[in-house]
Amino acid sequence: MIRGISYRILLGALGATLALGSFATTASADIENGKALYTANCVSCHGETGKGDGPVGSALNPPPRDFSKGDFKFDANGDGIPGEDADLLLVLQKGAAAYGGSPLMAPWGHLPESDLNDLIAYVRSLK
Repeated sequence: MIRGISYRILLGALGATLALGSFATTASADIENGKALYTANCVSCHGETGKGDGPVGSALNPPPRDFSKGDFKFDANGDGIPGEDADLLLVLQKGAAAYGGSPLMAPWGHLPESDLNDLIAYVRSLK
């Protein structure tokens, strides 16, 4: 009986830790750095406000994702929950084509993970 209770407590703690994982990444991010990275790397396709209406984005088919909707379709880490910070990080690192998306969303793996986390936090703020 004690083992069963301990097991449930351990699973509950693990679940809470995993759930807070993406929050902790976003909470510790530098939004201003994320905005600067977004401006330098993403605006041309996704637009100033993240609606997918940048000057290059309007010519793309399919059009770039509209970040203002907060709707992210990839479950890149395969945990059954699309759109987590971990999913966005993988898409940024490897590109959308690696997960069945558009090859026009190129990989940004040359940026350090801390910068990508800042970028993710900024993109989430566009919602």
